[in-house]
Amino acid sequence: MNIIKTLKKVLPVIHVETEEQSFRNVDIAKECGADGVFIISHGYMCAEELFRLAGKIKSRYNGFWVGVNCLDLSPLDVIDSMPLAIDGVWSDNARIDERVECQDYPEQVSEKVKIRRWEGQYFGGVAFKYQRQVVDLQSAVLKAKPYMDVICTSGIGTGYAADLEKIKTMKMAAGDFPLAVASGITPENVKDYLPYVDYFLVATGIGKSFSELDEAKTRQLVHEVRKQIVVTLNN
Repeated sequence: MNIIKTLKKVLPVIHVETEEQSFRNVDIAKECGADGVFIISHGYMCAEELFRLAGKIKSRYNGFWVGVNCLDLSPLDVIDSMPLAIDGVWSDNARIDERVECQDYPEQVSEKVKIRRWEGQYFGGVAFKYQRQVVDLQSAVLKAKPYMDVICTSGIGTGYAADLEKIKTMKMAAGDFPLAVASGITPENVKDYLPYVDYFLVATGIGKSFSELDEAKTRQLVHEVRKQIVVTLNN
């Protein structure tokens, strides 16, 4: 399976409208050095169509890493119905509840992954925008770790940068476990998050519109992240 192994990862998020528009934006992401893409549809494609598009992207771009966010399905339904070749699944709400000991729904998702023998990466939303407000961030992170491959969080809304103290708190609890941010990252502010964030899922911050990536901004973001990797390796 296609697992990303670089120190810090840039995954542009493509808001799918048409197949042609999606390919155009994957072109930009790949040419700018991104590690892969997530595709998401806001009503233009159902989950089944999104799965087919992911397969076409992987075929056209020689196995390029492709993940999906299916807004019309629950995480369990996505894992149950998707092709096993899909590299990543991102859910806005992994249904972690830090207030209780047993995590019944996340356990079901984890069990379904094992049953289907899927070898991709599950990005589970924790303390994510438009979801229930988390009472205890550290506890939520600790309870999430057994059930996903990457903990994914965000700011208060689309395009809003996550509070840096929130990110620090979550990373302190996560330790070496991967943490992703999926809102508000830009080429200008990414340096503030680089010490704490492993995956950057970015759309608005590198877009010239809701559905079109800006090549210059995408290239600049990748450059800023790669520059930090060089510094880390040299130290």
